[in-house]
Amino acid sequence: MKITAVEPFILHLPLTSDSISDSTHSITHWGVVGARITTADGLEGYGFTGTHAHLASDRLITACIRDCYTPLLLGEDAGDHQRLWTKLARYPALQWVGRAGITHLALAAVDVALWDLAAKRAGVPLWSYLGGARTEALEAYNTDIGWISFSKEALVAGSARAVEEDGFTRIKIKVGHDDPNTDIARLAAVRQRVGEKVRIAIDANGRWDLPTCQRFCERARELDLYWFEEPMWYDDVASHAALARNTAIPVALGEQLYTVDAFRTFINAGAVHYVQPDVTRLGGVTEYIQVADLALANRLPVVPHAGEMSQVHVHLSYWHPASTILEYIPWIKDHFQEPAAVENGIFKRPQQPGASTTPLADSMARYGKSIG
Repeated sequence: MKITAVEPFILHLPLTSDSISDSTHSITHWGVVGARITTADGLEGYGFTGTHAHLASDRLITACIRDCYTPLLLGEDAGDHQRLWTKLARYPALQWVGRAGITHLALAAVDVALWDLAAKRAGVPLWSYLGGARTEALEAYNTDIGWISFSKEALVAGSARAVEEDGFTRIKIKVGHDDPNTDIARLAAVRQRVGEKVRIAIDANGRWDLPTCQRFCERARELDLYWFEEPMWYDDVASHAALARNTAIPVALGEQLYTVDAFRTFINAGAVHYVQPDVTRLGGVTEYIQVADLALANRLPVVPHAGEMSQVHVHLSYWHPASTILEYIPWIKDHFQEPAAVENGIFKRPQQPGASTTPLADSMARYGKSIG
């Protein structure tokens, strides 16, 4: 398992719509930015983070992989993924310039590739390598029908299609208009169309402040919302704790948190009910497991944010006892040898060895960008 090569790559993959927007972001492509790690016997592992396909910042991530992490990895035993994670994450010079952000996104890509290699070496899917699946059915919730850029009519039609044709019993809808009453009207229309049994979560992407969230939650009381995701600025622990104490709608967050320490701060403050770690934002699978175990120890459910569009998280969610549901966004699935797949609202359990992160050669050639 001696590492002989680390090759960064950038893919910009088109969405299922021409463009989408939430309350904070507008994009036309999803960035798959990562690394292929090769061992002396020719085995290849792939890992990547997810970005907004902004080439200049994507190149900062690949430069970190190429110039900072590769020299620390070459010649090492790829099977020592825990030791290698510590070597990279705690390298003194890299701690000085960043314990989150670019360095952590790069670390995530490398760490996922090492776990992919380990599972491939064992000849089993990652969920099996970790210890086996603890459930027969991992329920999916559909986010791709709920973008804030969709008209109310399109939102209602897409929600109905997801439920009535595709078998989803859970959906997520983006909120965060300047006038929250607009969101109340959109949610009420969806609730009326899909009925009372469908679980509807909402996501503000950090858009509102505490008073706005409190007024919104009061108005939304009759809509039976499953959770309120990222209601306020991502690092504002006190405001999330205040909201969690004063609304019946559970608070969900975590996609913008980079470390287990950040999650511990929110959990200890009682500021989160649904914990949403993401291997692409944390330092890969290794740190994800730390966060998921922390949530389990505090009896909190883990519902991963799918920055890698569930390619890796489907393995982790089938395996970890704190997870029962997972986000579904089908933007990039058709560019991988084993796509994340949902049938009648349930994720199919991956069967191929590895972490489901191996891209198709055609997609690499067609959508690859120069790393500069």
